[in-house]
Amino acid sequence: MNLSYRVYHVFVRNLVSYKRFVVPTFIASLVQPLFYLITFGIGMGAYVGLFGGKPYLFFLVPGVLMSAVGLTASYECLFGTFVKMIHEKLYDSLIATPVSAEDAVAGDIAWGVFRGLISGTLMMAVAMAMGVFPVSVPAVLLLFVCMIFVGVLFGSLAMIVTSLAPNFDFFNYYTELVLTPMLFFSGVFFPLDNFPAWMKTFSKFLPLTPAVSISRAVFSGVYSTALIFDFLFIVVLEVIAFTIGVKLMKRRLIK
Repeated sequence: MNLSYRVYHVFVRNLVSYKRFVVPTFIASLVQPLFYLITFGIGMGAYVGLFGGKPYLFFLVPGVLMSAVGLTASYECLFGTFVKMIHEKLYDSLIATPVSAEDAVAGDIAWGVFRGLISGTLMMAVAMAMGVFPVSVPAVLLLFVCMIFVGVLFGSLAMIVTSLAPNFDFFNYYTELVLTPMLFFSGVFFPLDNFPAWMKTFSKFLPLTPAVSISRAVFSGVYSTALIFDFLFIVVLEVIAFTIGVKLMKRRLIK
């Protein structure tokens, strides 16, 4: 894989372009966490009761935070990348320079990670304003590291889908049949304890499940050795998805 420091320049190009839309996208990123935390955390939480002796909001925040990072990175590497590739012909311009196809794709994945971090940070800020905090400052740093890895993983998976997409409608299969169900089978909104055994096993292999487990541990302060395997699962899947995503996109860009 031919990656170089030019990945950074692709990222900076996206950052410069993003400045034109920073206000509307910032507002949109802020509204989403408010919607989830108010409607589910406070509204539904009033009926759900306590989870482990704490309000439902404390259970909800860690999962919604990780899902916000993953979904934002996914949408950026789905729709954003497709527009640049097909409609703006930006990739054609980039690979006509010393920037390689791998650099261009990796730079877009890095941009998706950055967008995911923005959503995750805003989610955390809203949660803190509502009284939900990670257990310590080192825990916050661990959470940011986890958000970066989750962003790369979901951005890479989305890039694989984009490399195969003939049009925008194709993304509906991934968003409606993969991303949306994943929210409900990864322990984001409710525990997986009462699920059937086969469903518990299935949920463990979803990329969002280990991320939610790590995030929940950061907020609760309850750690276990199982989290090490959760993190390794994310890293291994991420490396595989990143490698495949970059190669498939390169194949599509260079015919």
